[in-house]
Amino acid sequence: MFYRFIFKVCSLALLAAAALTVSAQQQSPLRFGADGTMKIVQFTDTHYKYGKKASRTAVEMMAEVLDAETPDFVIITGDLVYSKGVAGALPELLAPVVERGIPWAMVFGNHDEQFDMTLSEMYDTMQGMPGCVMPLRRQEVESPDYTVDIFASDGSDRIVGTLYCLDSHSAARVAGLGKYAWLTHDQIGWYRKESMARTAANGGSPLPSLMFMHIPLQEYAAAQGDPNNFLLGTKGENICAQGANSGMFASIKEMGDVYGVFSGHDHDNDFATQYCGVLLAYGRYSGGKTVYNHLGKNGARVVVLHEGQPRLDSWIRLRGGEIINSFQFPLPKK
Repeated sequence: MFYRFIFKVCSLALLAAAALTVSAQQQSPLRFGADGTMKIVQFTDTHYKYGKKASRTAVEMMAEVLDAETPDFVIITGDLVYSKGVAGALPELLAPVVERGIPWAMVFGNHDEQFDMTLSEMYDTMQGMPGCVMPLRRQEVESPDYTVDIFASDGSDRIVGTLYCLDSHSAARVAGLGKYAWLTHDQIGWYRKESMARTAANGGSPLPSLMFMHIPLQEYAAAQGDPNNFLLGTKGENICAQGANSGMFASIKEMGDVYGVFSGHDHDNDFATQYCGVLLAYGRYSGGKTVYNHLGKNGARVVVLHEGQPRLDSWIRLRGGEIINSFQFPLPKK
């Protein structure tokens, strides 16, 4: 108990100190660097259990990856916590990101609502932390979908890319349609409206964009099942996709802006593939030994964007420093 108390006090002190160093950055937009690139680190499924030593593995790995990669942005794709004590867990879990002054955001997973804070309480707590770029939550919305725009490297107010961050919810809401929920028609309509507005503002050309959620779309399974398709990484379990295909992927193709979708949820999958010209990728399980994981070392997915282009470079960095499964997308032509 004494160790936990001291650690929590130190974490809160570090967060307070970090607030002084990132307050200006929190108000600044994400922007491509002078070299025309932007680096994103995706952590997923940290499953942090407050007061459990096994959870320290996640935090230590996060700090190691951030120091090695020095990203411009961090996204955590759900299942942040896995026990009661969420109010204490969040500052501990997010300390590596906050202490380094890196802009960050998250989307919820299916387990995050199960403990002693509501999703709205969790969202508001994190939204108020230093470096968080998530928008203020409207009172009537428990877990908002939101965009993170990326601005041009020339210092102007020109938006040249967008990250769509969506809540894929938890259990299925209709009996007989699988175990997990799906993106609603309202969410798809929201995405289409946001996408069309950005395309119009860009002179009719879709902005190269990415999408992040916790539970994968059903198209992950369709892509993986195609013997003529590429699959880079490990498929160690069945794809636990959204219970119904509500049409998000069709809208992605119609809008023409999102060229990559990133998810978590399946701890033994870390592969990347493609479907109809859109990259579909998992992150790497980032938690400690608090839930199942048979991939071995935890880690993170790294994604490098290129200004004005629907292309990226990606790899997985494992705890200990090893880099695996590097690729470019679209794949280079042979």
